[in-house]
Amino acid sequence: MRKLFLLGFVVAGMILVTEAKGYFEFNVTELDHIEELEFGFSKFSSNFNPLMVGLTLIRGAGSKGAVCLDGTLPGYHLHRGHGSGANSWLIQLEGGGWCDNIRNCVYRKKSRRGSSNYMEKQIQFTGILSNKAQENPDFFNWNRVKLRYCDGGSFSGDSQNKAAGLQFRGEKIWRAAMDDLKAKGMRNAKQALLSGCSAGGLAVILRCDEFRNLFSGNTKVKCLSDAGLFLDTPDVSGGHTIRNLYNGVVQLQGVKNNLPHLCTNHLNPTSCFFPQNLISQMKTPLFIVNAAYDIWQIQSSIAPPSADPSGYWHECRLNHGRCTPAQIRFLQGFRNQMLRAVRGFSNLKKNGLFINSCFAHCQTERQDTWFADDSPVIHKKAVAIAVGDWYFDRAEVKLIDCPYPCDRSCHNLVFR
Repeated sequence: MRKLFLLGFVVAGMILVTEAKGYFEFNVTELDHIEELEFGFSKFSSNFNPLMVGLTLIRGAGSKGAVCLDGTLPGYHLHRGHGSGANSWLIQLEGGGWCDNIRNCVYRKKSRRGSSNYMEKQIQFTGILSNKAQENPDFFNWNRVKLRYCDGGSFSGDSQNKAAGLQFRGEKIWRAAMDDLKAKGMRNAKQALLSGCSAGGLAVILRCDEFRNLFSGNTKVKCLSDAGLFLDTPDVSGGHTIRNLYNGVVQLQGVKNNLPHLCTNHLNPTSCFFPQNLISQMKTPLFIVNAAYDIWQIQSSIAPPSADPSGYWHECRLNHGRCTPAQIRFLQGFRNQMLRAVRGFSNLKKNGLFINSCFAHCQTERQDTWFADDSPVIHKKAVAIAVGDWYFDRAEVKLIDCPYPCDRSCHNLVFR
């Protein structure tokens, strides 16, 4: 399998890519739209003959109030399993940021992130969704589902704003999708894995124990969160950019009642939207894949332009190679905070961990970072092998990389 390096840029909301050399380089006009990368990489992969899977709208969802931001039907892409995987199910929750105020949500409902009218009718299944054994050795022949994300609240809201014509029905979308898939055979699954990337990775953590409760005690059920470990951390100005964002989402979208009660019994709802306050309380086995220097968090939470009016962080946030020693020390502190956040979680034998020292975001849906000749590795183990070893109980997997810049296998994202 050849190496692939991508050069991407945003034009009218789309990422266009060509091959570059040495790293992934992006020229983006609005860096706050980095969530577009989550979809862009699954569209443009090293797969010469990618599996294209059509969109299925959930016809019964409307009667249940399970609709996208603009009131259209939600949907998913399903590719049926076969052979030994015919009775196993992998559900992938799409990511793509959040909307935390009326203006942002009105803007969002005119895109695929808020309306099925704008969703692609077909998407590529690559990485953990691939149907090729050489690209996805453990899950290639499972029933594989990509649940599209059109609520802006990590599948957790339940409210509306009639004046703006907005429906915040993420939790209802989740339930309607699960009901629809159960009717299509998932209720009889022998094995099931709930996965997701970014905002979808957060949704996995929020919905994981509910997912387990959909099945009988005879079903092997686990969850995988990729790039979903968003930290409640101050930004470079000492402010609380991501906490303010999450507070807006929780308040606007009526998320409170759909958060895990084990958390809300002793913490406020916004704190219970942060994974670090949830992961050690979960009953279902969980695997966390995360870059120690998550590029979305660096650009949108740690060093967003709003927290850096002088532009001191501008070059560093675009390209880690341009960070000063002081800035790298600050980012090492972020990595240390992430490791502290997973300490108790990691001590539980049922859980798994793959934290590599890369400047990346979402590594399970991209073929190059999931399983390829030059995939990122920790102790010579690629993400796909680590997840498979954990899911099938072949080995206990608690992999944490040495600090930057020791890892030469990273597929880092660089912007210009």
